[in-house]
Amino acid sequence: MSLFAAVRRVRAYGGQFLLLAVLTLVTALLITGVPRVADRLTGQGLREYLAAQPVARRDLTYTAEDAPLRGGGAGAATARAGELDSLQERMPPAVRQAVGERWYAARTLFGRMTGPDLRADQGLLDLSLRFMSGIQDAVTMVEGRWPEAGVTGDGAVELALADTVAGRLGLHAGSRFQLAILDPDGKPMLRQKLALVGVFRPVDPRDGIWDALPSMLRLTPPVKDGQPTLLVGATAAPGFGAMASAGWPVGFSWRYRIAPDRVAPGDLQPMVEGLAVLDRTRPAGLAFTQGVDIPLRRFAESLAAARTLLAVIAAGLLATLAGLTLLAARLAARRRRTEYVLIRARGGSTGAVLRRGLAESALVLPLAAGAGWLLGGLLPGEGAELHWVLLAGVLATLLPPATALTAGRGGGGRADLVGARSTAVRLTVEVTVLGVAVLGAFLLRRRGLTLDGTVDPLLVSVPVLLAVAAALVALRAYPWPLRLLSRAAARARGSVAFLGTARAGRAAATGPLVVVVLAVATAAFCGVVAAGIETGRDRAAVRAVPGDVLVNGERFAPDTTEALAALPGVRAVAPLLLVTGVRPYVDQAGRFGGVGDTRVLLVDGARFAEVARAAGVPVTVPDPLRVTADGSTPLPALVSPALAEEFADAGLADRDGRRPAWLDVQGNRLPVRTDATVEEFPLLDRSVTRFVVLPWPTLPADAPHQLAPTGFVLAGDRVDPAGVAGVVDEGQRRYQRIGGVTGGEPPRAPEVLTRSAVRAELGGSGVNGLLVFGFSIGAVGGGALGLLALAFAVLAGARSRGQVLSRLRTMGLSRRQWRGLLLVELTPLVLVSVLTGAVVGALLPVLLTPVLGLPAFTGGVAVQVRFEPGLVAGVLGLALVALGFAVAVEALNNRRMRLGEVLRLGEES
Repeated sequence: MSLFAAVRRVRAYGGQFLLLAVLTLVTALLITGVPRVADRLTGQGLREYLAAQPVARRDLTYTAEDAPLRGGGAGAATARAGELDSLQERMPPAVRQAVGERWYAARTLFGRMTGPDLRADQGLLDLSLRFMSGIQDAVTMVEGRWPEAGVTGDGAVELALADTVAGRLGLHAGSRFQLAILDPDGKPMLRQKLALVGVFRPVDPRDGIWDALPSMLRLTPPVKDGQPTLLVGATAAPGFGAMASAGWPVGFSWRYRIAPDRVAPGDLQPMVEGLAVLDRTRPAGLAFTQGVDIPLRRFAESLAAARTLLAVIAAGLLATLAGLTLLAARLAARRRRTEYVLIRARGGSTGAVLRRGLAESALVLPLAAGAGWLLGGLLPGEGAELHWVLLAGVLATLLPPATALTAGRGGGGRADLVGARSTAVRLTVEVTVLGVAVLGAFLLRRRGLTLDGTVDPLLVSVPVLLAVAAALVALRAYPWPLRLLSRAAARARGSVAFLGTARAGRAAATGPLVVVVLAVATAAFCGVVAAGIETGRDRAAVRAVPGDVLVNGERFAPDTTEALAALPGVRAVAPLLLVTGVRPYVDQAGRFGGVGDTRVLLVDGARFAEVARAAGVPVTVPDPLRVTADGSTPLPALVSPALAEEFADAGLADRDGRRPAWLDVQGNRLPVRTDATVEEFPLLDRSVTRFVVLPWPTLPADAPHQLAPTGFVLAGDRVDPAGVAGVVDEGQRRYQRIGGVTGGEPPRAPEVLTRSAVRAELGGSGVNGLLVFGFSIGAVGGGALGLLALAFAVLAGARSRGQVLSRLRTMGLSRRQWRGLLLVELTPLVLVSVLTGAVVGALLPVLLTPVLGLPAFTGGVAVQVRFEPGLVAGVLGLALVALGFAVAVEALNNRRMRLGEVLRLGEES
């Protein structure tokens, strides 16, 4: 066939080639565009995830210990500044290129401040001087000048303080004091005069130069009572040199900050490995600290799981598109069957049929594949390699001539009869597909998920094989119930039910229904997994905050519970008492029982259940926690399995309470017995494997140590976290004043968490954008392609239905009966394909959940996949839409075919 003849044939069958071109274009667009969008979303999620980390966690810091310098100290401030470059050059490439800002600092050892300008009520003050590169450009002087001279005429070292520090201390430019290093007896060993020459204000307090610890912008409170408050002042190089020359111990630090915009998803593994190398190969005499490897590892784990999910979804969509392309090619070849038979009858060879089909498809489909590749290339990101698009274009181009060969062979006849015997080849293929799918699923469950950053061929292929195998089984099984129904309908009056069920039982459209099942299974898989992840995140948030608000702190005054209950919107409050590092004893005297450190949680069971009920969270409070006990008899305990084994080995905490274990809780020795073992409990981290949960005992009024709560869980509507923080902070301070605590550490500020904030953090960062994209294209694409495949299934039997309908219309069949016949015939086809796909899509997560790594998206909480009411409603809605779509396609096709002409032209029209 000449080129012009091929063009004329393409134009004559333009609708068929247009359908093939659209499918090829969508396939190429999917192959090209999905990786690009995924790459962009991954990079964006990584940047947002790293930017949300505390700045201290993104810093790589080398530190040299404080020590006196040997030799002259005139150039001490800048003596080691060049190591800022040399240390970065020694970093592995992946780490080096991720560094954004960097700072060099030289510091002096803290010394005790004294002087007439310091008030006695300010307590002890210790000062350290710091020289930092670039600091003068980051400040604005509000009083005095910058200490660039270094030393005054009388030998005092110049310094400048932040306005937030100087204002708290009541110091101004011109203030003078002495700095001294004290020996253990409090006597000064080294003295140095200081002169405050300036007070500055940072241009941008959020600039990374101010993140060094201790901070220059605020006073650091004492760690314990009787210890000094720390402050840091700035000086110039000459001033620092004067301190070093006087023998003052000095130290140095080099700080590098990881820039989120310089870390690409492909750099995660090299960066983690490079950070481990830095920790092992740090220079002698330097300490190295960093914390960025922890978030990088977590993101890498969640990214590997997200890419696996996306690969499974993309495989389902690509397999569906491949099936649709094959169906479109077969339908086009069947419509031109007479043409191919005529070519054969005139002596045409197999090569002639192939050349004709290849000449026609080569004019359209490669261009469609190229257009899809170009459209995908317009999306931001890095896409798939070009050879995958070329492969898809070649396969799509070869499909029409290959199907033309099969269309020109064989005769007519009724291939859709129920009694027709399946060929040995078909039976062999179906049994092989079923066996390979089962074997693949078994091997996948045994092997697990590979997290090497590449696409797992076994994991990608098993869902497709299982969907195809389930479709083949369903298509084999569903005609038999219809045959029984048809026999029953034959005894009833009317012909609609009998004819409809008889025709529906002839499973001739195998290929289209397999594609429908595959498409619907992909969409259902996305819906079930997405619902499971959302439920898992809800469970993780409830586990962390089993109410609406959670307070964690140190000891609170007993009346803090009532103060919280009086806040607006609070409906219930339950006190908590958490103690870590408790060593169980054999008796009340405190003899060690051979059981290691344990975490103990005391809960007021009744109030805790009330909080859970008022907050509407699914938390079950076991009966042992609801009992009322006074602490004189063994308390019933919920014990972790690991700790229960240790108790059993030590002969402690038996269920009868004859030999209890004794726990020291805030100075009270409480006997406990094991009432039940639990794998987990709210408020306790999943990493904790040794814990005890006890009911809150009622101690006698004359007990030397009353139990003080260390936290609270609240339920309420629109509770103000700031108001809660104010109440608990006052309650904690009140306990310190009236609780008889002296000489201890001052209380740290209580932590106030809301369940909504924890839930938003789980679902609003990291790879969540990639997950939403994958589930969206899977659900929408699977549903749309399923409807298109259903249209092919309807069109596959449209000609035979049209002939039957033409004959029945001549025999008096009314339009109403025709519509009823169409519904009866198409309903089993639609329901079987849609419901089979939905069941397969719902069961696939159950099979694959252990190997998909889904806990990476839920904070470590296991994802429980189950049928959701919304999914059932969605499947039924999809079935109704699919049935209406199928009837509309059939009616449109019948109107286009003109049923009267079908009857006149005969069987092969």
